[in-house]
Amino acid sequence: MNAKLDSGVTTRPVTRQTFDEVLVPTYAPAEMIPVRASGLDVWDQQGKHYLDFTSGIAVSSLGHANPKLVAALTEQANTVWHLGNGYTNEPVLRLASALIDATFAERAFFCNSGAEANEAALKLARKYAHTKFGPHKSRIVSCLSSFHGRTLFTVSVGGQPKYTEGFEPLPPGLNHIPYNDIEAARAAITDDVAAVIVEPIQGEGGVIPGNPDYLKALREICDQTGALLVFDEVQSGVGRTGTLYAYEQMGVQPDILTSAKALGNGYPIGAMLTTTEIAQHFNVGAHGTTYGGNPLAATIGLTVVETINQPAFLERVREASGKIFANLNKLAADYPQVFGQARGMGLLIGLPMADGFKGRAKDFTKACEKLGLMLLIAGPDVVRLAPALVVSDEQIVEADRLMRAAVAQFANA
Repeated sequence: MNAKLDSGVTTRPVTRQTFDEVLVPTYAPAEMIPVRASGLDVWDQQGKHYLDFTSGIAVSSLGHANPKLVAALTEQANTVWHLGNGYTNEPVLRLASALIDATFAERAFFCNSGAEANEAALKLARKYAHTKFGPHKSRIVSCLSSFHGRTLFTVSVGGQPKYTEGFEPLPPGLNHIPYNDIEAARAAITDDVAAVIVEPIQGEGGVIPGNPDYLKALREICDQTGALLVFDEVQSGVGRTGTLYAYEQMGVQPDILTSAKALGNGYPIGAMLTTTEIAQHFNVGAHGTTYGGNPLAATIGLTVVETINQPAFLERVREASGKIFANLNKLAADYPQVFGQARGMGLLIGLPMADGFKGRAKDFTKACEKLGLMLLIAGPDVVRLAPALVVSDEQIVEADRLMRAAVAQFANA
């Protein structure tokens, strides 16, 4: 029986079993429950320490409980929490200005998540195409094994049937092509296509970098057909690859870019960035969201952007990336029966399992967790590392030590 106060609030202790009793079973979380964190250090209910190389799936790029973010949020919380969209606010205007100054964009739209940012981008692309070319131009092309969110629209755009099974009928007018396949793109992107959406680096699909020639070809094909090119940088953006956004390294400028995850360092925020010419097709009332542009979220977002978008900070991300890649490739060389060569960009890194260990990425991350290292997977065959961008050399060395200790047990299990 639940122990409750007079107010009806449950006072019983919460454990991992509580999850199974009270939450909708959309996740299968770890047995341990983190209760305190600082930087890349995490402690669970029993006081056990973990080194976090997940950053909340590439979210907490400035680390847990970052003092600068805590101070900014506290100051804003004592000022203005929320305003309806009948009003604007200073933090959101500052954040929009900072992103416009730092990118190709001229206009910004704010929402609460990456899925919402992609939903807004695809709605805008269809509105643009409908107005400029007519209702026949509505098809959306994306890539197989992509991931663009969990709304019915965005999960259908993502090319992974495992996420859409049982939710049919799916929205029409969507097509999927192989990633990094230029000829497939040329065949699929015809005059009826409103938008092509692509991740510069496929994250959930296995941490696969886009070939610059492929992304340049998409730009050329979109220009020829009048389709808009949308870059989903929800996971790769805000410094994760060693530049503020990955498109800067690709030599390709999208028409629309989506951002979220690290933009809020754990505070929910998403953004869609585009040009004035495209943005004008969203007139007043065409789209919106209650919390988009919230002063608290915008304050955090601005502090994150101002901190990360500095030459020295981004250079350190690239330096840390080189050290981790070197360690992982040495690990793969020492255990070729277990791992392939590391891939990715910056601090978004995938370590594929070798043929004999296909499907066992999760088993390896569980072995690491027992030793105190938190890692991710990118599908069943790839271990994913996405540490906070403030990771130190000492933490890089420690992660390597723990992975080696885990693989020695894992390979002989």
